[in-house]
Amino acid sequence: MKKSTRLRVLLSGAIAVALSLSAVPAMAASPRTAPPANYTCSGGEIPSGTYANVSVTGPCTVGVGAVIDITGNVSVAAGASLDAQSASATISVARNVTASAGSFLGLGCQPPSYTGNSAHECTVDPEGVSVITVGGNVTANGAMAVMLNGITVRGNVTLTGGGSTIPWSIKNNAIDGNLTITGQRTEWLGALFNTIGGNATLTNIALSDPHPGAPGVYIVRNNVARNLTCNGLTPGVSGGFVPGSVNVVGGNATGQCAALV
Repeated sequence: MKKSTRLRVLLSGAIAVALSLSAVPAMAASPRTAPPANYTCSGGEIPSGTYANVSVTGPCTVGVGAVIDITGNVSVAAGASLDAQSASATISVARNVTASAGSFLGLGCQPPSYTGNSAHECTVDPEGVSVITVGGNVTANGAMAVMLNGITVRGNVTLTGGGSTIPWSIKNNAIDGNLTITGQRTEWLGALFNTIGGNATLTNIALSDPHPGAPGVYIVRNNVARNLTCNGLTPGVSGGFVPGSVNVVGGNATGQCAALV
């Protein structure tokens, strides 16, 4: 084959390939998903959705069946309230939940059919069941009241100071880290039926329960992987009303809780 003929063949082949490629439609660029935005609730119901962080600055609730995914933190401002213990909801918090002075923090509810006599019913839907997970810590400083019922906390629960006539209920929770409750001046407080992966420490809690013969702080049937320490609890401590309803402790039970194992 002559050189000129060979060049024409190669050139025509290259043109054919180029034309075939030009006939292939260009791939459309995938639209970018916008990152979740922050959400501030100054009052009313927090709607279902995905949020970066949630700030609660007023009286806020969740609706029955709400599905809320928070990729960051939840903060309850001083004097504000987050009531997620009256209606069943599915809530996932990737990082931490914090509650400031004079606030109310309520997370989780279940019916008696689900947890027995340790249940904390959802007042809006009594047969509802909450599924609430906190990937980090739950921390409250000087809160009016804290109610944690049947939630999962991957880190620590630390409740310092505060109190009111509203009962503090910490029960049926799975806490991977430590449970620390200290310095409350409140009417009633109970830590019941929790599974705790670290230590449980309750100190300097003074109750003003007006019922005659009120036994004091209820510390009932917790499963504590490490140590259970109780000091400065007035008027005292109680292991509950059911005989044999004691706490299971992997390490040592000391102070006022030494007899509650």
